[in-house]
Amino acid sequence: MLFRIPKITLWRIIIAVIVTLGIYYTVIRYTRGLGAVTNLSDKFPWGLWVGFDVITGVGLAAGAFIIALAVYIFRIDTYRPILRPAILTGFLGYSLVAVGLLYDLGKWFDVWHPIVFWNPHSVMFEVAWCVMLYLSVLALEFSTVVFERLRLNFLKQAIHLLIIPLSILGVILSTLHQSSLGSLFLIVPSKLYELWYSPYLPLFFFVSAVSVGFAMVTMESFLSQRFLGKGIELNLLNGLARVNVLVMAFYLTIKILDLANRGVLGAVLSLRFESVMFDIETMVQVIIPLLLLLIPAVRTSARGLFITSLFIVIGFIMNRLDIAITGVEASSGTSYFPAFGEIAISVFLVTMGFLAFAFAATYLNVFVHVQKKEETPVEIIHDV
Repeated sequence: MLFRIPKITLWRIIIAVIVTLGIYYTVIRYTRGLGAVTNLSDKFPWGLWVGFDVITGVGLAAGAFIIALAVYIFRIDTYRPILRPAILTGFLGYSLVAVGLLYDLGKWFDVWHPIVFWNPHSVMFEVAWCVMLYLSVLALEFSTVVFERLRLNFLKQAIHLLIIPLSILGVILSTLHQSSLGSLFLIVPSKLYELWYSPYLPLFFFVSAVSVGFAMVTMESFLSQRFLGKGIELNLLNGLARVNVLVMAFYLTIKILDLANRGVLGAVLSLRFESVMFDIETMVQVIIPLLLLLIPAVRTSARGLFITSLFIVIGFIMNRLDIAITGVEASSGTSYFPAFGEIAISVFLVTMGFLAFAFAATYLNVFVHVQKKEETPVEIIHDV
């Protein structure tokens, strides 16, 4: 036979349905406009595509700059095996953010305007430039893996000569736009619900991005091990978890101090919908993972680390969606729930990201150190 018919599995059927729906609603969006596929309006112009695809997506890709900072600048070579998958996740994450922005912009063909029409007093202008530049940095950093596969060693060596300044630039850019996404909401003190609005939103956005960056690296390792047979040593992920305990403890502390300082700590106990959502996101994003990671048996278990990271990621997504949607819905004077087309396209983009990661992990040397089959962590991971 000249070609082999792929085996039909449940996962492949699900992916095929997601891709088909994604393409269908993409065609509708670009031929009939935003109104045909979204529930957005003049009163509520930012919905799922901004809240999830952009604001959440940027945070979920934060692991790249954290690991690059540790390896290239602080010279902590212990975490070098994590570097390539983290950079790949960051590159794919930021690429999907750029694509998601093209869906959300009414005049998507004018996306190049910030390059020519400068407005240095705008936070969105700063975010646009930082994301563009950082995406370029990530592309250059990951290009060494591609050049290695193509045996273009002279190009790989050329990039390696620039790796330190590229890493420093990447850390600066990522720090700026991770925090500036929080700054976007500083202009709406009367519209964003009091439990989420704070003058320290830029700091909250940055610290929470660091925490979820560690969690994403852990999750991608476990999923890669389970589905691709490639992963990262458990002791390295255990080290990330211990650092994340400090990050989450710091995040929870400054959040509580901020609420107390602004005199709104009592609103946490309110039965208002926004307060309940705030309590749930805090429990899922910080309190439950903190309690789990304080248990030594959880930190040394592949299953424990995976579940803990899953809590952090889900809580982070809830936090960003609450700030972008839930926290401003009451003040908008209208109600909003994403249309099926919005959900279908968001799921489509996430699925394409997973497929791209799987393709790269299969055909490129992304996981420099792969655990041996007889090692205990792998056996545990297969039980997840």
